[in-house]
Amino acid sequence: MYRIYISITFFLMLFSTKALAQQDNFNMWLQYTMSAKLTEKYSFTALSQYRSYDLVKDSRLFLVSTYLERKLDNDLYPAIGYMFLVLEPYTSDNHKKIRYENRPFQQLTIKNKIGRTTLLHRYRAEERFLTNPDDFVLRLRYLISLKIPLGKEGGNNPLYGILKNEIRMNVVKEEQFDSNRLTAGLGINVGKKSAIELSFINQLSADDTSNYVLAGFRNTFDWSAKTENN
Repeated sequence: MYRIYISITFFLMLFSTKALAQQDNFNMWLQYTMSAKLTEKYSFTALSQYRSYDLVKDSRLFLVSTYLERKLDNDLYPAIGYMFLVLEPYTSDNHKKIRYENRPFQQLTIKNKIGRTTLLHRYRAEERFLTNPDDFVLRLRYLISLKIPLGKEGGNNPLYGILKNEIRMNVVKEEQFDSNRLTAGLGINVGKKSAIELSFINQLSADDTSNYVLAGFRNTFDWSAKTENN
């Protein structure tokens, strides 16, 4: 598994570097994620994300999102959530326009272990309400994700590998295929509650291809003990 991960990461890095060299823009993706265990059955996740066409200044997208998840038997985790987005796409005459989006969503996550590797399947349905112009899109998403500990079992190596692929399909639009997003990266645990992640993302859409470098920071908390003691 370790050799497979390194090979895929190396291939994606080469592909992303070549694609970025052919484009005039450089896509950056900054993300903060906070997850908190509320009780033995419920957890809460919130995230904020900023994407740009260059390193930082030329904004492409900003979003905030949150969802509440419940743990069921058999490693099933249904959730409901909401996302608000500010989109800044370029028009055909190379001018920007601003679009706002309200996006409620529902999802089901299945979490498993293959040895030390965490395997995750996530199925999501989202209702997209957009402005400028007004539009509604029902979109379905399927994500498969691997989190791969690096180093020997039982060691104190904080590094882990990240592999993801997500396909997104429109339900009520003429163009059903929305995009496919492939991710490969590395994470490092910083203490017991935090992690820093750096990934390369290739996103294939119906009309173009985008490449991102993602820099992310994660916090994980356990508030269940505090809740039970109150």
